[in-house]
Amino acid sequence: MPLPENNTAWPPPQYAAELQDMRIDDAWYSGDRTKLRTVYALQGYDHAAASNGIRDDRGRPWRFWERPRPVGARDGRLHVPLAEDIAATSAALLFSEPPTFTFELTETQDRWQEIADESGLNNILREAAEVSAALGGVCLRTTWNKDLAKRPLPTAVHADGVLPEYQFGVLTGITLWREVARNGGTVLRHLERHEPGVVLHGLYEGTLDNLGQRVPLTEDTTTEPIAAELDADGPGDTITTGVKGLACVYIPNIRPNRKHRGSMLGRSDWQSDGIRDHFMSLDEVYTSWMRDIRLAKSRIIAPEQFLTDLGPGKGAHFDDDQDVWTGIKAPPTGGEGLTLNQFTIRVDEHERSWNALTRQAVQAAGYSAQSFGLGDTTAVTATEVVARERKSMILRDQKSGYWLPELGAFAEAMLQMDTVLGFSRVTVERPRIQFGDSVSEDPKSVAETISLLAQAQAISTEAKVRMRNPELDDTAVREETDRILKETGQMVNDPTETGAEGPGAPGFGRKAGGEQPKGA
Repeated sequence: MPLPENNTAWPPPQYAAELQDMRIDDAWYSGDRTKLRTVYALQGYDHAAASNGIRDDRGRPWRFWERPRPVGARDGRLHVPLAEDIAATSAALLFSEPPTFTFELTETQDRWQEIADESGLNNILREAAEVSAALGGVCLRTTWNKDLAKRPLPTAVHADGVLPEYQFGVLTGITLWREVARNGGTVLRHLERHEPGVVLHGLYEGTLDNLGQRVPLTEDTTTEPIAAELDADGPGDTITTGVKGLACVYIPNIRPNRKHRGSMLGRSDWQSDGIRDHFMSLDEVYTSWMRDIRLAKSRIIAPEQFLTDLGPGKGAHFDDDQDVWTGIKAPPTGGEGLTLNQFTIRVDEHERSWNALTRQAVQAAGYSAQSFGLGDTTAVTATEVVARERKSMILRDQKSGYWLPELGAFAEAMLQMDTVLGFSRVTVERPRIQFGDSVSEDPKSVAETISLLAQAQAISTEAKVRMRNPELDDTAVREETDRILKETGQMVNDPTETGAEGPGAPGFGRKAGGEQPKGA
């Protein structure tokens, strides 16, 4: 399938609603108050007709970030970055420890480990997982630049710049796009389309909602190097990758997409308007709380007689450090004195509202409240942590189900590209992938468990070693087990080699095939 024709509507109509929804997700993820004001600015509503900024022209109450910005005054609305925390927690649950890629061949395993270490693959995966939780998906792309590194280069492309295409649930192509430059209403866009074995590149100069005319890749400095890599015998916009399938994969955050049923893009952790309403309410509570603190500053209300005249047109001043004031003629009961004013800060009410809204928002997003420090934070064992955070662990398993097959395909594509470019000559294979534990066992807890099992004579030395060091392979486990048995004096010779069966057996009585020992 070729790149889009000139003057094509952009973004494509079939993706427009989902990309618009991603703008809202992105605003919450960014934590940028300007983005939140912009994305919630209702089009077609007359702000001037609003009743004191409380209701719109239809009589509907404004939600917190929909309210018009006060004219001539500072916008005092504050923001709580809970969405960012949710996305970061999602990434930590998946990739707090690197996943294990296991290959059958040692040389392939070693080469993959070299690529992963040099590229900082786990950092890329954590970034991808965080963005996926925020926007509903992410694309992992493998590319190359021989001047930068002698290996494939893995990158993560955010979902609002990815247009995946599926047939019967199978990814058949992906178009990656980005704005290269914007000058007023003129937009320069770069499109990168991935198909099996080939990548197509195009640069378009258009408007905000139209792709416009295609221009040479050399028109922009960021795409000019791509022009030098185009196939000499191709149509002028292709680069052959040598990879049998796609050089990238798309990983949805989680499906189904409840707002856009049938979409394969996946959904954000806070796609639901209910969760976004919780975010707005939390921002409103935080703003109210800080307003209470601001208004509760101690203030002194002084009679005019206590003010020092600064001269005509200069006003008056009250010096709170002055020791003696001039006496005034006033009756003792006239109340003519200083008044100290300080409002009460409603700490308990705001804190309870804060906790309730936070708890409801994270639970609606699919997480346990304990994952965000809500509830009992007393130090407990890893088993108890998993039990308390069961909802988060279930969501982690759901998300990892979307990551596993795509990570395998991505690793295979990277190794294919590694061999095609001549960086290595390893045999390409798809790895087995296992996610690391999101909660590490406390060493003290593990030691106590092993001790109790040993006292009950319910565990072998080998099982103890495996429990203490689950990352060891079979050979390392056997070696460590032998060392422990030898050091503790528990290692005994094989009875068949010591003659324990009785006279005539090897090593006892008469030597097998030899003469009888002395004194026999």
